[in-house]
Amino acid sequence: MNPRSHLPSFLRNLNAVVIGASGGIGQAFVKLLSEDAYVGQVHAFSRSPVTLQHEKITTGHVDFEQEDTIEQAAAAASEKQPLDLILVATGILSDGDRLQPEKTFRNLSSTNLHRVFAVNAIGPALVAKHFLPHMPKNRKSVFAALSARVGSIEDNHLGGWYGYRASKAALNMILKTAAIEVRRRFEQAIIVGLHPGTVNTRLSAPFQANVSEEKLFTPDFSATKLLAVIDRLDASDSGRVFAWDGQRIPY
Repeated sequence: MNPRSHLPSFLRNLNAVVIGASGGIGQAFVKLLSEDAYVGQVHAFSRSPVTLQHEKITTGHVDFEQEDTIEQAAAAASEKQPLDLILVATGILSDGDRLQPEKTFRNLSSTNLHRVFAVNAIGPALVAKHFLPHMPKNRKSVFAALSARVGSIEDNHLGGWYGYRASKAALNMILKTAAIEVRRRFEQAIIVGLHPGTVNTRLSAPFQANVSEEKLFTPDFSATKLLAVIDRLDASDSGRVFAWDGQRIPY
């Protein structure tokens, strides 16, 4: 009988990375990967300390405002073997009274736009810069960043949330562009955006009032579904954005 794994399409002894490991979905990814029979090592990086403990888990510090921490993390994670799975589980939508999604263009703020883009687009771009070169050339590997359905330009029918929408749309373009470039050197590498659904985390907590119970996911449920999506991906999917249920999201 095959050992239990969420990622049987990968080779065994997977070297996995989670950026944003202290967040709700990030922690769920770290837990699931550490328990996965196909995973050999989980490198859990975040700005805040990670409390999960397991023999497979190695923790470290990454701060998007300090690029050298990203570079050092990439070197440490790839020291012994290439990186098979890189998950960027970061994001910001609100921060108390200081930062709220804009209901109208009259609410736009240069300070808040800079902050949202720094976390949602620039940070993952710098992770790609330093981590992508450490992916293997001869087997399936995946770089996935948490995007959002509201980052889809085509799917925008309600308006509002200018900064969050625009920063996630920017992230999608960064992923698409990186996928085109990486394909030239790493034929089996896959770069995608992932929409986790509405997950019961600090990010969505202020905006759950109108979300029905069946559409509000636990971090474990969302992370499990996203790993299933990742396992089904092949090279032809690179550069695209997928929802938790495997549905492709338009740009």
